Amino acid sequence: MSIPEAIAIVSVGVGAGTINTVVGSGTLLTFPTLLAFGYPPVVANVSNTVGLVPGSMSGAYGYRAELAGQGRRALVLGTASTLGGLTGAVVLLVLPASAFRAIVPVFIAVALVLVIVQPRLARLLEARRIPSAHGGRWVTAGLFATGVYGGYFGAAQGILILATLGLGLSETLQRLNGLKNVLAGLTNLVAGLVFVAAAHVNWTVALLLAVGSALGGQLGARIGRRLPPAALRALIVTVGIAAIVELVTS
Repeated sequence: MSIPEAIAIVSVGVGAGTINTVVGSGTLLTFPTLLAFGYPPVVANVSNTVGLVPGSMSGAYGYRAELAGQGRRALVLGTASTLGGLTGAVVLLVLPASAFRAIVPVFIAVALVLVIVQPRLARLLEARRIPSAHGGRWVTAGLFATGVYGGYFGAAQGILILATLGLGLSETLQRLNGLKNVLAGLTNLVAGLVFVAAAHVNWTVALLLAVGSALGGQLGARIGRRLPPAALRALIVTVGIAAIVELVTS
């Protein structure tokens, strides 16, 4: 690995950690970058998942004030996310690499649509929010399904988690975002453990992403809310389209 490549991977790790803490979708930066450097899709995905775990933990720590009083809720809902992440990771390992190559462009396209419609979705969620301690069974089921998606391929899982939490919990967006970081972190952690045990992880890539994402998690918690949403969405959409093109044409 060349020095410029290493610097680029750390840099996109910082960006991913920041974006994941603030919104979610950081994989739309890291995954296509790894593809562009020639890593096979499945290797890129598992190395990316392992490398972004420290970023999720860092972001959750940065939101510790918003997480106050949500310990029981995080335990209940985190169980669903963890089981979903475990399931998704196993599915990734069971399905052939050709299936991943065929499925992931669709996932990215759906994620990009979610990124684009996020402002309207946020307004809809605010209007339909239903008070509940844990959101009810459907929220738990929704988080399990989101965990399956996150364990298989994590791009935009943060947006999916926020959508699920927002419909079921009567909380401020910032408190939901803190909880989102915990749930996404648990999904990535359990998936990462599965990949470490049973898949080929490029440890150089994972370590560089880990360093970058941990820094980005703190950056996102401190100043990420000040980033212009329109510019952030435009960047994610641009990189996401590049990922789809890379997967379809490679």
